[in-house]
Amino acid sequence: MLHQQTSHGAPQEEEFKLKDTNPQLGERWPGGGASGWMGGAGGWFAGGSDKLTSTYDLVEQTYYLYVRVVKLGNYRGTTRHLEKKVNPEWNQVFAFSKDRIQSSTLEVFVKDREMVGRDDFLGRVAFDLNEVPTRVPPDSPLAPQWEAAGEVMLAVWVGTQADEAFPEAWHADTAAVQGEGVVNLWYLRVNVIEAQDVEPADRRRRGVAELFVKAQVGNQVLKTRACGGATAPLWNEDLVFVAAEPFEEQLVLTVEDRVHTGKDERRLDHRPVASQWFNLEKFGFGALEGDRRKELKFASRVHLRVCLEGAYHVLDESTMYISDQRPTARQLWKPPVGVLEVGILGAQGLLPMKARDGRGAADAYCVAKYGQKWVRTRTVIDSFSPRWNEQYTWEVYDPCTVLTLGVRIRLSTLETDRIYTHSYPLVVLQPSGVKKMGELQLAVRFTCLSVVNMVHLYGRPPLPKMHYVHPFTVNQVDSLRHQAMSIVAARLGRAEPPLRKEVVEYMLDADSHMWSMRRSKANFFRIMSLLSGAVTMTRWFADVCHWKNPITTTLVHALFLILVWYPELVLPTVFLYMFLIGLWNYRFRPRHPPHMDTRLSWADVVHPDELDEEFDTFPTSQPQDVVRMRYDRLRSVAGRIQTVVGDMATQGERLQSLLGWRDPRATSLFIVFCLCAAVTLYVTPFRVVALAAGLYHLRHPRFRSKLPSVPSNFFKRLPSRIDSML
Repeated sequence: MLHQQTSHGAPQEEEFKLKDTNPQLGERWPGGGASGWMGGAGGWFAGGSDKLTSTYDLVEQTYYLYVRVVKLGNYRGTTRHLEKKVNPEWNQVFAFSKDRIQSSTLEVFVKDREMVGRDDFLGRVAFDLNEVPTRVPPDSPLAPQWEAAGEVMLAVWVGTQADEAFPEAWHADTAAVQGEGVVNLWYLRVNVIEAQDVEPADRRRRGVAELFVKAQVGNQVLKTRACGGATAPLWNEDLVFVAAEPFEEQLVLTVEDRVHTGKDERRLDHRPVASQWFNLEKFGFGALEGDRRKELKFASRVHLRVCLEGAYHVLDESTMYISDQRPTARQLWKPPVGVLEVGILGAQGLLPMKARDGRGAADAYCVAKYGQKWVRTRTVIDSFSPRWNEQYTWEVYDPCTVLTLGVRIRLSTLETDRIYTHSYPLVVLQPSGVKKMGELQLAVRFTCLSVVNMVHLYGRPPLPKMHYVHPFTVNQVDSLRHQAMSIVAARLGRAEPPLRKEVVEYMLDADSHMWSMRRSKANFFRIMSLLSGAVTMTRWFADVCHWKNPITTTLVHALFLILVWYPELVLPTVFLYMFLIGLWNYRFRPRHPPHMDTRLSWADVVHPDELDEEFDTFPTSQPQDVVRMRYDRLRSVAGRIQTVVGDMATQGERLQSLLGWRDPRATSLFIVFCLCAAVTLYVTPFRVVALAAGLYHLRHPRFRSKLPSVPSNFFKRLPSRIDSML
C-alpha cells in the first residue's frame, strides 16, 4: 500500500531500513540430479555434472524452456514472417520461465500467413516436457533436428540465464529485452583569437561597430564579448562546449558571416594547440553560391584555435555521486584496479504506477549507471514483484566512485571479494511526503585486481590533471554539466528501448543545485553533528579543569607532566591515540553499504509547505500570496545567516585590529605585552613555560573566578568595522 512517513516512530523507521537477504545465488545452488522436467514441487536440475557451471553467480538460477515457435499453455510466441520462401530460416529463440508455464506439453506449429486464424497449418509437433534435455554451459549447444515429418528444424532445451541464447531470446513475460548504452562525451574548446578585414554588414551605418563572435554546436550557443572600433577586432576568449561521439553536430561561428571548420584536433595534455586562419563565407543577402565562391579575391577571416579536450573528464553528474573520473581520451586511461559485479535479482511490494483494465498495474524495469555505461533490464509486464535475475559487470578505475540504480552504493564502502545481498528500500520524496515505493533486491561484489594500484589512487587527485592546470570557472562547470546531461538524455532517448528524460535526470541528480529548505536544514544539522565531537571534547576538558572527576584529572596531570618533560613524545602519542581509536571502532564498523536515511535527509518531519516549495517549478508557478509568504520566510532565514556571518567577520576584524591601531590604547598595550612575552620566553626554558601554562589551566576550581578571563575581556573590547556599515 501507499505509505507516508510523518514521524520518528520506530515501526516506520524499520520500514526504511536496509534488510539482509539470503537468496539462493548461483554459487550456492546444489548440483547434480536427474535430467528432465520435474513438475509440482520439484523443478529442473542439471544432469551429468556435479556442480552448476555458470558466470551468473550473483543471481538466482532461473530455468527457462528455450524453443523457437511455441504455443504452450497460456503463452504463445510467433517468429517473424518470411515472404515466399520454400525453405525459410528464422534462427529465433524464445524463452519461457518455468514459474509461469502451466502445461506439461510443448506444441510447435508451422503455419502459412494466409492461413492465420484458421485451423489449417503446415506442420505440428508435440514434446513431453519430461523428456526435454537440460543444457548448462559449458556444455555444447544442442544440435537442431528435423521434426514434424521434416516440416521444421528446431532445438528444444532447458537452460538458465547463463545460456548464450538468453540475451537475444524473446521473453514471454517481458516487453523488451535488456539494453546497454555508452555515451562518450568530450569538451570542445574554441579559442577565438582575432579577425581581420571584417566588413560591416551595412556600410552606410554610422557610429562605432561592436563585433562579437557567436559559436554554436547543436543547441549550445556561446558568445564572446563585444569588441568595437576596428575591422580587426581582438578577443582571445575561450568558448567551451560539450560534444558527443560520433560528433554529428557542426561547429558554426558567426562574426557577420559563417565559418565551417575542417578536421578536428584533439589535445591530450596542457601543451598549446596550433591556431589557424579561417575565411568567412557570406550568407544571407548577397551571399555567393556555387562556383562564384572561387571568384572571390578578398574575404574576411577569423583566427581560431579549435581542439577536442581529451585530458578532461566531462562532468555529467554531481561530483558528490561521481561514478567515473577518467579523462575522455582512452590513451590516458590507467589499467582498472577492480571489477564491480551487480546482480539485479528483483523487486517486492512495488506500488501501481498506471491503470489497466480498471485496476492498478506496474511494468517494471531497472536502470543502472556506472561510468559511461548505462544498463537496463528487461521490462516485466504487470507484476508488483518482478524477478529479473540479471547480472552486469563494470571495470573499476577508482574505488571512490558511486554506482546508481535507484539507490546509490559507494564502492569505497564495500569490502573486497565479499558478496553483499540486501533488500534496499526504494524511498522517494514526493510533494505529499516521503514514501516507500517498494524494495529492490541486489547482490553486489567488488573484486580488487591490484592492491598496490588501488592504494596508490588514494594519494592521487580525484579528477584528471587538466582540471587543476587549466580549471574551469564555477559558472562554466555548471553550464557544461547541464549541456552534458541534455546530450546524454537525448542519446539515451533515441536508444532501443528508449530511456525517458526524467529517468536520466533523476539518475544524474539534475536538481541538486535547486534551493530546498529541507536540504538546508539537513546540511545545517550535518555541520552540527560534525562540531558535536569538538564540543564534547571541550566539555570533557572543562570537566577535567573543574575536577569533576578527580581520578581523571589526576591522570591528565600525569600525562601532561610526561609530555612536558619529554616533548618529543607529543606527536607519537597523538598518532598512537588515533590508531587505538580506529582499532577500537573496528568492532562497530558498518556491516552493510550506506543507504537513503530519511532522518539525515530531514524528510520525515519536513513541513508540507516546504515540500511544496521544493517541488515548485523554476520560475515559480505559485500564486502571489504564497510566493510572498515564502519570500518572507526566506528573508527570516537569511537574516539569521546574515547575523552569524556578521559575527564571524567581527571576530576576524578584532583580531586584525590588535596591530592595526584602530584603538591606540589597545594596540599599545598589546605590543608592550608582546615585547615582555618575547623577553620572558627568550630567558625561560620552554618546559617551564609549558608546565606553568598547563598547571594554570588545570588549576583547582577554588582558584578560579566565575568572571571571564582577562584575555577574553581584552579581545571583546577591540573595535571592528561594524561601526562603518550602514
